[in-house]
Amino acid sequence: MSIPQTGGGPIEDISQLAEYLVEGCKPKQDWRIGTEHEKFGYCHDTLNPLPYDGPRSIKAVLEGLRDRFGWSPVLEGDKIIGLEKDGANVSLEPGGQLELSGAPLETIHQTCDEVNQHLREVRSVAEEIGVGFIGLGAAPIWSHEQMPVMPKGRYKLMTDYMDRVGTMGKTMMYRTCTVQVNLDFSSEADMVQKLRVALALQPVATALFANSPFLDGKPNGHKSWRARVWRDLDSARTGMLPFVFEDGFGFEAWVDYALDVPMYFVYRDGKYIDALGQSFRDFLQGKLPALPGEIPTLSDFADHLTTIFPEARVKKFIEMRGADGGPWRRLCALPALWVGLTYDQSALDAAWDMAKTLDAETRDALRIAASVDGLQGSAGGVKLLDLAREVVDIAEAGLKARACPGAGGMLPDETHFLNALKESVDTGQVPADELLQRYHGDWQGDLSRIYADYSY
Repeated sequence: MSIPQTGGGPIEDISQLAEYLVEGCKPKQDWRIGTEHEKFGYCHDTLNPLPYDGPRSIKAVLEGLRDRFGWSPVLEGDKIIGLEKDGANVSLEPGGQLELSGAPLETIHQTCDEVNQHLREVRSVAEEIGVGFIGLGAAPIWSHEQMPVMPKGRYKLMTDYMDRVGTMGKTMMYRTCTVQVNLDFSSEADMVQKLRVALALQPVATALFANSPFLDGKPNGHKSWRARVWRDLDSARTGMLPFVFEDGFGFEAWVDYALDVPMYFVYRDGKYIDALGQSFRDFLQGKLPALPGEIPTLSDFADHLTTIFPEARVKKFIEMRGADGGPWRRLCALPALWVGLTYDQSALDAAWDMAKTLDAETRDALRIAASVDGLQGSAGGVKLLDLAREVVDIAEAGLKARACPGAGGMLPDETHFLNALKESVDTGQVPADELLQRYHGDWQGDLSRIYADYSY
């Protein structure tokens, strides 16, 4: 989850909101890659989730990273709830999932170096205190009641709200993990094309990265339970957004959508003020019940944008949000997939030529099929395996065209980061398939073995 935004004066005219998004436009030479991933921490001896406080805890991990590796603490009140260094952040999800929000970097080589450095640092601290971390899309065994609660005001408000608007919001908050990539755009037209491709092809990413076939200690009938959770969270702020594909879509249409999403909070003086279900449109008129007479700032709008959770979303960049958390190879493969598809114009055009053949009904149906069956899913006569094969081929061509060398020039481009995905389209198997094979095979139904075999 995002940290509170700062800066920006009062919003005096609604046009400032679209202008705020326009400020994200960058020339191609300034495009960057920002990768985020979450992981579950647990105690080695009990296999229980890490509490916030204590000798073996999330707090101890954050303090170890701070003291040993030069990260600066981020506090809420007197509680350490994150870290920052060199444009990157380490933050906490509601149930203690540890998230790296990476710095904006030029190449996937740099991104993967960043991920590997972070995992080395976390492992170094974790091993000393007897804890481990594992990359999965959903907690395989822990019940909701077992999950700790992080000391963040934002999460308390969200927890209280979730049962009012859906059935699975608290499961999302406390028992799921994702990997995402944030990418730039050059213009409104570029944003529109990229967002449409992102939304239409997000089911392919969900299928390729499906890695959450277990919940409450047993198979749950889905390859990506995390994707299933998002379908019953809060319809006002999730989904595949068919209006994005309508003629005339642009920054102003995104603002109109955002303003109709009910608010969660307003952040003032280090505290989260309850504005659950209230209207940002009322806020613009000084009529917000939570802060009567007060006009919002641009940072309030930026905060509000972080409470919108569709499969891809716009801030001053585009977030690709459909993938389960997973093993380290996939943490580098996700940015490779989307950079390959969107950072070379020929690849982006090819991706759009494919995406625009999918109507809204098919896109929604593919999203469900990806959650249930991974690459074996299909909908509307479209097989996800065939679609994924074509998507990965386009991404590979896009990365070859980018021709960003790595390893001191020994690697001519970034295409090798797609190898894990190429294996999936060759075999039709995704991480969830391997986990289920192990569960029914050599694990003999003992799901506790997942921690030893799949931790970082």
